[in-house]
Amino acid sequence: MEASLTHEAFTQNAKTKFRVLLDENATVELELVEVSELKFYPEQEEFALEFRGPLDMFLDQGVRNFAHEKIGEFEMFIVPVRQEADGFYYEAIFNRIRDIQ
Repeated sequence: MEASLTHEAFTQNAKTKFRVLLDENATVELELVEVSELKFYPEQEEFALEFRGPLDMFLDQGVRNFAHEKIGEFEMFIVPVRQEADGFYYEAIFNRIRDIQ
């Protein structure tokens, strides 16, 4: 996992657009609408991201190529969680071992 994919980085970029590569010539924009609180456990940390995409483009769950002007390019697994009048919503869960020193 990229070192830049931290809770802090996503929190600082909430309410911004991320481009998701669909194929060589097509992308779709997802807006990061929510970053959950960061939860700490003795040896791990976890948080969740929620994105909103357009109603005319549904994305199945899977690993997607993301790009953001400040965070850069990275891969992330997203899962569709609901559809509302303003778009499809997707979730990404981060659950990783803490670097305890």
